[in-house]
Amino acid sequence: MDETTTDSRPVRVLVADDEAMVRAGVRAILARDPHVDVVAEAGDGDEAIALARRHRPDVVLLDIQMPGMDGLTAVTRLHRELTGVGVIMLTTFGQDEYVTRALEEGADGFLLKADDPRELLNGVRAVGAGGAYLSPRVAGRVIAGLRAHRAAHPHRPLDRLTERERDVLAGLGAGLSNAEIANRLHLVEGTVKAHVSAVLGKLGARNRVEAAISAYQAGLVPARSR
Repeated sequence: MDETTTDSRPVRVLVADDEAMVRAGVRAILARDPHVDVVAEAGDGDEAIALARRHRPDVVLLDIQMPGMDGLTAVTRLHRELTGVGVIMLTTFGQDEYVTRALEEGADGFLLKADDPRELLNGVRAVGAGGAYLSPRVAGRVIAGLRAHRAAHPHRPLDRLTERERDVLAGLGAGLSNAEIANRLHLVEGTVKAHVSAVLGKLGARNRVEAAISAYQAGLVPARSR
């Protein structure tokens, strides 16, 4: 069996929030992990877009309500313009409509400022490794909503997926990175990446979060919070 490769490069993060004290607090939390590097800070969505273009971070942490371009508009732009940049919404506002729109617009994660600081580190690591991450408080509501939706509507058909692609989809539903899926399925990471692309294409999913939702809807992942 081929070994999976481990990238020792730090996860490069851009923090976008209109409150300087919040940015300082986020930076202090992320500084606990030597494998995370905050490369830039932005005070609004327009500045976040410009700095993301300049620094090409692995992860952008976006507040929702900022002056000028808000975080939800910014995530749409980032998703469209900067391939490979993961986006996590980090906000005080956990209303379902914010969560739904953020995920629909391409966010890879959603965290609350009231969460345990460890959730911030876990989320950045997961999204930086190519995975997805939801605050446990948010995940519980998302899963409850998926249960209700699955009961009322048929899930996306998975008959076009191969058995191996279903296994990969289950890994996406569990929030695993490509490397973690590769380790679980005894595959090389490049093969998993190809399977992920195929799964997204066949499901019509725009990102890993949408694929993970399909996995929940199809019953491939136990409906529980992290």
